[in-house]
Amino acid sequence: MEEVNLNHIVVIGGSAGSLEVRLQLMSAMAPDFHHPIVLVLHRRATDDNLLENLFAAKCAFPVVSVEDKTPLRPGCLFIAPSDYHLLFERDATLSLDMSAKINFSRPSIDVSFESVADAWGAKVTAILLSGANSDGTRGLKAIQEKGGLAVVQDPATAAMPTMPQSAIEALSPDGVATPLQLIEIIKKGTI
Repeated sequence: MEEVNLNHIVVIGGSAGSLEVRLQLMSAMAPDFHHPIVLVLHRRATDDNLLENLFAAKCAFPVVSVEDKTPLRPGCLFIAPSDYHLLFERDATLSLDMSAKINFSRPSIDVSFESVADAWGAKVTAILLSGANSDGTRGLKAIQEKGGLAVVQDPATAAMPTMPQSAIEALSPDGVATPLQLIEIIKKGTI
């Protein structure tokens, strides 16, 4: 497989209460957005493509349902499938794993964030949105340790503030942002 030269990747984790914000973020991206965006979302263990279809209707760029060894491409939105952990490979592919649930979830945001930190280091902008548990906190720490950017949704704007609040209490995120500020961070790749 030909290696893709990616200079930046955006990974967004979210759970309960984050759908509206995720749709707002993705619908604000221009069709010529030039980085891959990967969504890792707590979702029911079903085989349907409802979520992918919803984002495809709202996004101005291609939405990709991830399968094992899916190649990352600039300017696409990749959505982690239900009931698999999503892993990032150094050869610019995404892998799927069925190991045990973490924080009662598969996909686990921590697993994906730790994986992208190992594979892409300082080329990562990770965003943690609304949710009802602490998934994502450990992964954000790994991203910071590898030089990536770790941002959390302002808990005051989150429908379920537990997830972003957990990250704020456990580490010093590079940014705490409202949904409108998150749009600008994604577009710029920096705070």
